[in-house]
Amino acid sequence: MLNQIKIKVDQFVLYVVFSDTHIHGIYWNEQKIKMNKKANEVVFELQKQLCEFCMGKRKKFNIPLNIEGTIFQRKVWEKLQKIPYGKTYSYKELAESIGNKKASRAVGNANGKNPISIIVPCHRVISSSGDLGGYAGGLDNKRRLLEIETDGLN
Repeated sequence: MLNQIKIKVDQFVLYVVFSDTHIHGIYWNEQKIKMNKKANEVVFELQKQLCEFCMGKRKKFNIPLNIEGTIFQRKVWEKLQKIPYGKTYSYKELAESIGNKKASRAVGNANGKNPISIIVPCHRVISSSGDLGGYAGGLDNKRRLLEIETDGLN
């Protein structure tokens, strides 16, 4: 059974979808899932690691995830997790990294459907022109996440 809880980390308000053992989603908007007022150990650990990330003390996450999507989406999300902390890729570079240089638009769509914000770092993908592009959590949150990572490199 999946539950949802609202958490606040740094300036971010997130909706975490979880089971007894895994995180299934980290969203910027409330999902159509029952709200649960009681977090479990997985949620507590997630919140701890997200706080460490926001303080620049964590560059990688160690949280049990259950990510559901199409084969193509999962391929994109796996590549997202390989983008180094503090670095950005363009949609085109990400498409090339999965072996299909003409799939920039499809990569953008998969990126936009990423169910695990921040941990699966879709905020690290920008347009080829250097513009931020889009972000499910809004451009201010994307900018803040990139600033956290830039500051964390210093």
